[in-house]
Amino acid sequence: MTATLTTLRENAGRTVASIDAKTPAHRDRAIDGLRALALLAVPLGHWLLGGFTRDADGALHNASPLSTFGFLSPASWVLQMLGIFFLVGGYASVLSLRRATERGESTGAWLRGRVARLGRPVLGVSAVWAALIPVLYSLGVPGATLHTGSTLVVQPLWFVGVYAVVTALTPYCVRAARRLGAWAAAPLLGVVAVVDFLRYGPFAEAMPSWLSVLNILPGWMFAYQLGVSWGEKKLGRRGAWLLLVGGTALFAALLLAFHYPASMVGVPGEARTNSHPPSLLVLALASAQSGAAILLRDRLGRLLRKPALWAPVVVINLSAMTILCWHQTAMWAAAASGSFLGSVPGLTEGPDSVGWIVARVLWLPVFGGLLIGIGRYARRFEAPWQTGTRASQARRWAAGLLAVGFGVFALGLA
Repeated sequence: MTATLTTLRENAGRTVASIDAKTPAHRDRAIDGLRALALLAVPLGHWLLGGFTRDADGALHNASPLSTFGFLSPASWVLQMLGIFFLVGGYASVLSLRRATERGESTGAWLRGRVARLGRPVLGVSAVWAALIPVLYSLGVPGATLHTGSTLVVQPLWFVGVYAVVTALTPYCVRAARRLGAWAAAPLLGVVAVVDFLRYGPFAEAMPSWLSVLNILPGWMFAYQLGVSWGEKKLGRRGAWLLLVGGTALFAALLLAFHYPASMVGVPGEARTNSHPPSLLVLALASAQSGAAILLRDRLGRLLRKPALWAPVVVINLSAMTILCWHQTAMWAAAASGSFLGSVPGLTEGPDSVGWIVARVLWLPVFGGLLIGIGRYARRFEAPWQTGTRASQARRWAAGLLAVGFGVFALGLA
């Protein structure tokens, strides 16, 4: 046993050293570290703040501990790190576009490559779920449980569509940053503020229900534009302090004076939500997070010079879309299996007791293990697909048709 542990440690040490040695000297480790942090927050947030209830027929339905435990809302302030993800995305896109231009690559070719990297994993998870649904149903999994799982899978995928659109606007973001500097993000903040005033202010009853949709693009583009300005060296420490202090002050004012919902994620039964579409509170949090990230960049970069800390960051970044697309499947797979055993604390039992919170924390390693297992096979969707052979073309057509089928099914749920 001791010899086995020693061998495992030696192999792990060699792997860590190899990853560190293969990292280019110019690699910005802090940016990758921030991206990894934001990525990990997505599954952790969904796993902690999402739950299930089991009905009399044994079927699973989505539930949230936030409906019972309002005091957990501050946890969503920490776990909602999409602001940092978009910030880092804008920064990285600027550098990537610049390198592509230096190589003589057109903006269109650069964009097609970025969109393909986003689209392949989404196509993969959609195709797999489309194939699994009839199989699982025939094996006795209740239709309501499959509906619940499909809803969970679709939830994170909205992000990919928004991120693709924002990425396509990168050249315009660069122009805005060069002309206006860090203030290029201010008009986006203004648009969201105006829309929030119209939908929540004294004229709210006269406003159309679709008005909130206007916040989707400027709301998520705000932090991305900050990242572009950062990448263009138009946003430094002074601006970061302004973002941190100003964002924190605005966040507090919106909560205390304007009574915005405290949770950054949707709570079943609540009339208002902050994230779908983003409210001004989301931008205030993104501002504070972005300021803190910029201020901590150098310190984080030095910390990630340690090979043992750097290696996990590399692995997470290489599996970014796999984590995003499959983490809900991992949680659902555990709950769907547990539903055949009855009411399981922290898994299929309703999230309405302190015991559920404790049990759910204990389930996190299981969800993580399932995600790693799924990722071993799902990671291939992040790699470029082979082209040119009839077999590869047939697989792509089959995957596309299955993904369309799952999309139709998901729209039916909506």
